[in-house]
Amino acid sequence: MRIALAQMNPYIGDFAGNAAKIRDFIEQSRRKQCDLVVFPELALLGYPPRDLLDKPSFVLASKPYWQEIQEASKGIGVIVGAVAENKDGPGKPYHNSALFFDDGALVACAHKRLLPSYDVFDEERYFEPGKKTTWVDYKGARLGLTICEDIWNVKEYLPRPLYHCDPICELQQASVEILINISASPYHVGKAVWVSELLKQHATQSNMQVVYVNQVGGNDQLVFHGHSMVWDQSGRQVACGYDFKEDLIVYDTETLRGDLHESNLDKASEVIEALILGLKDYASKCGFKKAVLGLSGGVDSALTACLAVMALGRENVMGVAMPGPYNAPESLEDARVLSKRLGISFHEVPIGRLFDSALQSLAPVFEGFPPDVTEENLQARIRGMILMAISNKFNRLLLSTGNKSEMAVGYCTLYGDMNGGLALLGDVPKTLVYELAYKLNEIHEWIPERSLVRAPSAELRPDQKDQDTLPPYDVLDGILAAYVEERLPAEEIFSRGWDEKLVRWVINRVDSNEYKRWQAPPIIRVTTKAFGMGRRNPIAHGYREGRMPSGR
Repeated sequence: MRIALAQMNPYIGDFAGNAAKIRDFIEQSRRKQCDLVVFPELALLGYPPRDLLDKPSFVLASKPYWQEIQEASKGIGVIVGAVAENKDGPGKPYHNSALFFDDGALVACAHKRLLPSYDVFDEERYFEPGKKTTWVDYKGARLGLTICEDIWNVKEYLPRPLYHCDPICELQQASVEILINISASPYHVGKAVWVSELLKQHATQSNMQVVYVNQVGGNDQLVFHGHSMVWDQSGRQVACGYDFKEDLIVYDTETLRGDLHESNLDKASEVIEALILGLKDYASKCGFKKAVLGLSGGVDSALTACLAVMALGRENVMGVAMPGPYNAPESLEDARVLSKRLGISFHEVPIGRLFDSALQSLAPVFEGFPPDVTEENLQARIRGMILMAISNKFNRLLLSTGNKSEMAVGYCTLYGDMNGGLALLGDVPKTLVYELAYKLNEIHEWIPERSLVRAPSAELRPDQKDQDTLPPYDVLDGILAAYVEERLPAEEIFSRGWDEKLVRWVINRVDSNEYKRWQAPPIIRVTTKAFGMGRRNPIAHGYREGRMPSGR
């Protein structure tokens, strides 16, 4: 049997557009003389549709396109992800389903059994789990139909046992020969290796060929990187789709051979590609063709500008330098050089007079109070106002340039540098920012050397340096990774050798700045735990890590 793996980039809610893509992939598969073509999870609707599923009209509007796909399946088998109604009794109104069409008829409808409700997932909110695991005899082989999490009930891959059944064991007992898994598995650094090990384990332990088809593309904060794969019973990878772009690969179950498009990206290159795809799809799917960002002469804004050019094209990116009373001349010069090397439009809007006017207007209110961080933040807010004005006037997506380290500890200004429609680096720690910037400069030499070697500074007061307020970034990022991504308690973190007082300071800053992050732009997720939809801490609470709550 020849199986096509259609690695597709859907647009949530665009049923007509998604169905057209599905039909096009079916036709390509037919021309490649395939017997079966497999699409990702919820390919017809796009993943994750979230509370659109609370609208009965949303699911109802998707149903007519079943008929289009059914008609297109004449002469070929098609497995595609969709939402089916729960007709089996009480429970949630819908199932997350895999529809199996063959030669113009619907021959099976498998429902997802394991519904993840952790991290960025919330499927128990919307779906009823399937009551049985489905397999189909097709072209002389028994196929097991599973959907994403159905293959993840393995103790090494979950934080704890979460489910009462194991679809893989049931398929093994049913003598299934080919495991089909349609997936929408979001990207994070190293995810491909993790998934590969899981699929290889299933193939060898269950003696099945494993066909895994993953969604690709950016949907809001999530990036799906594709990397669809096939593993044979011996644990050999025999087919692989491209990373971060649509692909159609073919696998032959008799010869155990398939297309191998694996790109073997290193960590920095992988994150760069994820951010480019996330920005490109976020902009296009939200109706933006152009972007604007502030250029400070520092590494964060330089990296953001480079990624914007790679995602949207240099002709669609505008950089704005906004020198103030404490900016070093080198900062403006480096912003100019960067813009020239990138070939983007560049404007200078000094903020000195606006700042003086604001101070003069506030003088009667502030009388008797010495200058402090208020005046520093005022400069950032003036810059935020200018950038939002340009965004409004020219319908450009405003990219905020803050990194994860700053957002974690609140080293950022509400309604200032946090302004924007997308925080592209919001899940990129400062140390990784430098790693990505150096990687890009190895190829393009866009970023001025001085931006990479100067001590980071917000330049909001004379001779200001980030390290006046923050610990060294390598230290800060190590503590943040332990607390935010690994979710370790304070005692375990400083048992690793970090200074106890510093660990408690960092944790307190993270916890006390939750209110800022709730008001931040959406963040493209690239680590195992990003701020945003996968981290839902309350703002007002009395618990503090490492000590008892004080009570009221």
